[in-house]
Amino acid sequence: MERYLIKDLKKWQNSARRKPLMLYGARQVGKTWLVRDFASSSYNDLIELNFQTDNALKAIFDKDISPAYIIHQLKLYLNKDIKPERTLLFFDEIQESQRAMDSLKSFNDKGREYNIIAAGSFLGVMTGRRPVGQTDQLTLYPMSFCEFLEAIGRGNLADAVNQCDTRALSGACDLLESLLKQYYFVGGMPSAVGEYINSGDLDKVREIQNGLITTYKGDFSKHINDSRTEPKIRMLWDSISLHLAKENKKFIYRNVKSGARAAEFENAMQWLKDTGLTYKINKVETPKLPLKMYFKNDFFKLFMIDIGLLGAQAEVKPVHILSAGTDIVDDMNGMLAEQFVCQELKAANVSPLFFWGREGSTAEIDFIIQGDKDVVPIEVKSSKHTKSQSLKVYMNEYKPKYAVRSSLKNFGYIKNKFDGNLYSIPLYLISKIEKLLG
Repeated sequence: MERYLIKDLKKWQNSARRKPLMLYGARQVGKTWLVRDFASSSYNDLIELNFQTDNALKAIFDKDISPAYIIHQLKLYLNKDIKPERTLLFFDEIQESQRAMDSLKSFNDKGREYNIIAAGSFLGVMTGRRPVGQTDQLTLYPMSFCEFLEAIGRGNLADAVNQCDTRALSGACDLLESLLKQYYFVGGMPSAVGEYINSGDLDKVREIQNGLITTYKGDFSKHINDSRTEPKIRMLWDSISLHLAKENKKFIYRNVKSGARAAEFENAMQWLKDTGLTYKINKVETPKLPLKMYFKNDFFKLFMIDIGLLGAQAEVKPVHILSAGTDIVDDMNGMLAEQFVCQELKAANVSPLFFWGREGSTAEIDFIIQGDKDVVPIEVKSSKHTKSQSLKVYMNEYKPKYAVRSSLKNFGYIKNKFDGNLYSIPLYLISKIEKLLG
């Protein structure tokens, strides 16, 4: 499986200002596999240090975190030579050792010749210090649609998408729609994609997805010290598909628990967000730059880390998505299409990401993003039926330079009576929105 983040890792390796790298990402998205794959092509040797399973490593770092001492002790302990530019040091599950985390600052100050990547599934929720200013940072998300295409042997299609070859893609729209539906079910979790490649058995894929959900629920209790927060995290997690299936996808706490208030679930919500298991998309009522100055913290949508896991939680069966003529995808009010767009934009680092709505009105735009000089509204449709009043309302009021409608229709410019340009961007191309709009 090719992960596109490996290109960023190579840029990091060759950077003259390279710092120790912290690799973020939720559990099971493939961080360890990515580092090993990167090391196999870019270094002579990979040394993996797992602070969750090896207490002897913690003892080394507990005594002294100077680079000279650590490198010397690791050579003795591992009986290996460590050559600065030829060896990649991988500090895995680093959140288990505060001293190992602190050593990253020491390596940045006095040991930049060493190549160090630190990773951990719970870096975002660790209670100790993180040397943010002394490290480079990257985040790995579930496999994108293009990475999925590469993995299942559709590299030519992936290349056409990455190159934004809209002419070629327009002739393959039926094939792309079919593959998109496959991705809707399988999702981007590497173990699920691997099973789909190896067996093609969607029941086994669903077993893996359910297993991942069970694992995550186990983590709720394992990595949370406050016994009062853990059940609230479960309630929030279990309610995601119920909220997204509604026409108004805004997260409402009283739908989780009768009489619930935001303050009661604040810590639980933050934990889910910081672990990368959910994407919290806040509302903006005034679409002006910069968007972060205008968002409403109490109004938001909550998406899951992966579309395949969302389908598993909602118990969506293969026949519901893959069979010709089924309309359940539309019946769920575009839940899967919006999850897909959110996931693709996140993986493409299109940021910041919000949605627009006006107080006292039903008009709502699924996503808005921040361009260089303007705010770009994105309306999402699950099929080729794209009529909607909300985008008309938005364009009439704010006259955006660009507006986007993403659906199963081909790429193109849509004539309209409002000022600005309305573009049709197929769902499978939405991750390339910044390139397409120039």
